[in-house]
Amino acid sequence: MATVHAFLVEDNPLIRANVCATLAELVGVETLGWAADEPTARAWLAAHTDWDLAIIDMFLEKGNGLGVLEALSQRGEHQYAVVLTNYATADIRARCERLGADAVFDKSHEIDQLLSFCEQLATGSPPRHD
Repeated sequence: MATVHAFLVEDNPLIRANVCATLAELVGVETLGWAADEPTARAWLAAHTDWDLAIIDMFLEKGNGLGVLEALSQRGEHQYAVVLTNYATADIRARCERLGADAVFDKSHEIDQLLSFCEQLATGSPPRHD
């Protein structure tokens, strides 16, 4: 199983720590870095090409996850972007998908699906990527 290299965009320090620890322990995801706001996330993602997965929250200290997704429209074919939010409404899901999100997960109810997504990436059988 290959190591998935992730970048996390999350403004809550406790959630950020828990997500990183859970992904590392359960599916071997290595977090390369994180950002709490849109400008920092956009800058890091533009400057680095060694990531496989961007995990993005919707509401950030400054800006939002939609802006981060928009910045990733030209990402490499091996790079995936998912949204992990407490606001996974039908409208948010549709907006994220229009901006190229590969998946949208609800923080409260769909962590197992995020783990499964990461496992698929690690085993070389990633979900469909447009």
